[in-house]
Amino acid sequence: MADTVLDPSAWTCPAPLREQGVVVMGHGGGGALSAELMEHLFAPAYGNDVLADLADSAAVELGGTRLALSTDSYVVRPLFFPGGCIGDLAVNGTVNDLAMSGARAAFLSCAFILEEGTELEVVGRIAQAIGAAARAAGVTVVTGDTKVVDSGHGDGVYVTTSGIGLIPRGVDIRPQRAAPGDVVLVSGPVGMHGIAILSVRESLEFGADVTSDTAPLGGLVSSMLEVAGDLHALRDPTRGGLATTLNEIAAAAGCGIVIDEHRVPVPEPVANACGFLGLDPLYVANEGRLVACVPAADAEAVLAAMRAHPCGTAATAIGACVADHPGGVLARSRFGGTRVVDLPVGEQLPRIC
Repeated sequence: MADTVLDPSAWTCPAPLREQGVVVMGHGGGGALSAELMEHLFAPAYGNDVLADLADSAAVELGGTRLALSTDSYVVRPLFFPGGCIGDLAVNGTVNDLAMSGARAAFLSCAFILEEGTELEVVGRIAQAIGAAARAAGVTVVTGDTKVVDSGHGDGVYVTTSGIGLIPRGVDIRPQRAAPGDVVLVSGPVGMHGIAILSVRESLEFGADVTSDTAPLGGLVSSMLEVAGDLHALRDPTRGGLATTLNEIAAAAGCGIVIDEHRVPVPEPVANACGFLGLDPLYVANEGRLVACVPAADAEAVLAAMRAHPCGTAATAIGACVADHPGGVLARSRFGGTRVVDLPVGEQLPRIC
């Protein structure tokens, strides 16, 4: 038998190697590779103090008015899924990014990239969903664009939305403001969007239907602001799930975060699906949930306000910000053990938004 020459460069592994010279799917996953792409490629190229905050939306001042700006692209596959489609996902995603700075979205732009051969009926359904979602969120789509690419050079429909909203006076919400002693709240069950996408993409059944949690969160944030003396940090745990969001907050604030894993609300079908597939529900994407870091003195009032809103009926306190292990996240089990909850390197479920 002839000698075989092994070429390590041709080996593959579940998590892409960090020294990649090309774009890999993990760069779009919201985890460590996404962070490296921003830190080492985009941030140096753009270089400004506003971008350095790396928040869900940028807070800027124009003519004495504080504005929040956000933009996002949506490449979800499939285009339609239980609980929504790429259209309402695009609206809610941008509205929610603005809400995470305390802003109420006012106007959106919407751009379509269409693949040649896509049925106009499909495009029409998506456009109708965008209009309905915008009306439900109290926002107006005021401008847009459409481009068409050759057949085989797209995936049906991609959507990009950008939004602008007003930040109320006195509101200063950003991940850098999370502080030891803050209570960490989550607005509802996690993991539903990612599992809903996976169920239709792979034709899997998990004993019960799982629908996406996609929803606009502007009204929920307004309810929280009405009762809180100060909200320190808000983030929506989309790509990379709850675990990635907590790590981003801890890193930005320079504090540690400890959560009680048994307090994290994970629906039984999501838990079953994750157990079957070997996934960690803390890393599965959401599209209608938020994480809040709130001073302990305001936590009960904020939690009550969240539970009184339709988007926060199952809101739960899951942990706290601490002075120990700055920049790190730990999860405590029901039995007292702990584990490190780190940033994911690759991507558990690509193309979920």
